[in-house]
Amino acid sequence: MYKIFLTLVFGVLLSAEMIDGVSVVVKGEAITLYEIKKEMKLSNIDFDDASNILIRKKLEESEIKERKITVLSTEIYDDIKKIASRNGLNVSDFYEAARNKSGITSTELKNKIKEKLLSKKLYSAIAYSAVEAPNDEEIKEYYELHKNIFMHPSGFEVVVYQSQDQSRLNEKINNPMFNSQDILQTEQELAYTNVSIELANLLTKTATGSFSPIMPDGKGGYMSFYMKKIKTMVQVDLADAKDQISNMIAGDKREQVLSDYFARLRTNADIEFVRKP
Repeated sequence: MYKIFLTLVFGVLLSAEMIDGVSVVVKGEAITLYEIKKEMKLSNIDFDDASNILIRKKLEESEIKERKITVLSTEIYDDIKKIASRNGLNVSDFYEAARNKSGITSTELKNKIKEKLLSKKLYSAIAYSAVEAPNDEEIKEYYELHKNIFMHPSGFEVVVYQSQDQSRLNEKINNPMFNSQDILQTEQELAYTNVSIELANLLTKTATGSFSPIMPDGKGGYMSFYMKKIKTMVQVDLADAKDQISNMIAGDKREQVLSDYFARLRTNADIEFVRKP
């Protein structure tokens, strides 16, 4: 009898602890306080905004399940190959670059790619057919209103550090005065238009006087860029930005359709708010 009593008490306490950790229940699926706080920290947003993001994610997951949308492992691998290729890397080097830059494992990366592809298929089912391509007048108006967006550096003055030993590069980044025969050092001027868009974006985000994240160099070793100077910003012509603008406008329109769709879905969904911190 005593054992039964202890078991019941333990079960009640455990149940209370689980309920205590739940903040929102969306169609029977729980969102915990831990998940919300994690999203708040990751996205630098407040509790309500983080809750809304996770509620929509739960609604999307429910829609994906109800519509029986699936992604094959071959689709995931093909997408990873495309991303790796755009960065001038093979798949193994791309996994390693992701791990070095974001601390993400290959399994976690595959899961993120899967989530992206599932969402893309869901969005396609909901919104793509409802969105018309922007006309030339819309594109021109968008360009004139957002000219500051369509600018990029003309180039970069960098020092490229390469080594077969990743730990050596880490030492160099942590202590710029560190020198080693294992590290090859070359100064280069890179024109923005002569590098991949991914590398151009990475270099643009690398502050003057700092190092880029370490990445595979495509030759079995590793590399990091030390930014000496980001050259003068230049305006992108409308003709060169046209495709990008068209995609941005279409993306805005799709997101509006999706926002309206999920707002209606949320209104009719069974959502229970349990507690805040």
